[in-house]
Amino acid sequence: MTQCARLTGRAAHLYDAGPAILSGGWVVGPVHAYQAMNSSHCTPASPARRTRVGIVGYGSSGRRFHPYLLGRVPELELAAVASRSIERRALAEQQHGVATYETVDEMLRRDTIDLVVVATPHNTHCPIACRVMEAGTHCVVEKIMCLNGAEAEAMIAASRHNGVLLSVFQNRRWDWDFLTVKKAIDDGLIGAPYLFEIARFGYRAQGGWRGDRVAGGGILFDWGAHFIDQALQLVPGEVASVSCDVQYRGWGAEIGSYARLLLRFTGGVLYSIEIGNLARYAKPHWLVLGERGSLVKHGFDPQEAAMLAGTIEAAVEDPANRAKITTEVGGLVTEMVVESVRSDWTYYYRNIADVLAGRAELIVKPEEAARAMAVIDAAMESARTVAPVRLGKESR
Repeated sequence: MTQCARLTGRAAHLYDAGPAILSGGWVVGPVHAYQAMNSSHCTPASPARRTRVGIVGYGSSGRRFHPYLLGRVPELELAAVASRSIERRALAEQQHGVATYETVDEMLRRDTIDLVVVATPHNTHCPIACRVMEAGTHCVVEKIMCLNGAEAEAMIAASRHNGVLLSVFQNRRWDWDFLTVKKAIDDGLIGAPYLFEIARFGYRAQGGWRGDRVAGGGILFDWGAHFIDQALQLVPGEVASVSCDVQYRGWGAEIGSYARLLLRFTGGVLYSIEIGNLARYAKPHWLVLGERGSLVKHGFDPQEAAMLAGTIEAAVEDPANRAKITTEVGGLVTEMVVESVRSDWTYYYRNIADVLAGRAELIVKPEEAARAMAVIDAAMESARTVAPVRLGKESR
């Protein structure tokens, strides 16, 4: 058994440190202390043996996202890659000098791996993750967690039974736009929010296995996974009902070309999510209405391009995409433009390393991902029946 083979108790919240001053002079509360850190300077000294990480799947995310981000955390070491593709195994060996295997079972049997990252098509997440955890190995799963709530519960049961970590790669909790919206709400700039609208439109076909409904699940299982997770982080209370419409047109005839999802929370908040891949039109990414004001924000998080260039810390946002807030200050209606809260996707893996070392509590918990899967299940049922679906006590 390796030094990281089991979690032992709950550590103190590393991210419950004091507030940090970030871009634009905004003071960010305790829950975001991670984003105030510079991972290359605030990381504890490396242990004698680093956590050995294996990646299963060497497609887009397995090749471009995970090696780079976990490689920025000194305690984590990419040690192996498993892929059915001979060409991709050769590429992994060339790019990282790691051992490669055809299957996850071979990797677990022949190598000493502490943590496995599952970066395969959505329909394989549950069986692969369960095999990993049954081998006593910690597991990170690419979003979306799986295909339905039943699979999510099976994965959580495997994690608990074997005493190992399970988390879902929700890197977009560290998106600049999401954190800026959260900060504006937390600071009371627009008063109590009652309507959220988030949209992502484009005009291109979904490539690879994501265009296969069996493998990918459909249009809500990609960007929808991020947006639903963000909704459940921003709005307190439970989801009371879900309404969803999906259009199947053009190149989205199988997976969906447009989806509109409306979450109604028990406190009365409405949260609208729109995703389209057959749209020659761009709506604001965010519109949030509160009892005192509004927030509108265009543009998306800028980290991906910088990450692919090898310098995620150099990400730059177009000033035209900064959030615009209209609110009341001292009895006068005021308009302001605020700088986005800078962050770094690396902090996801910084937290994973700290959890394994006993220094922190897990930020992206599997129970939260299962809660999002319950919303997805309800959305798919609503789209099928063309009727709202009520949820019971869906939070865990």
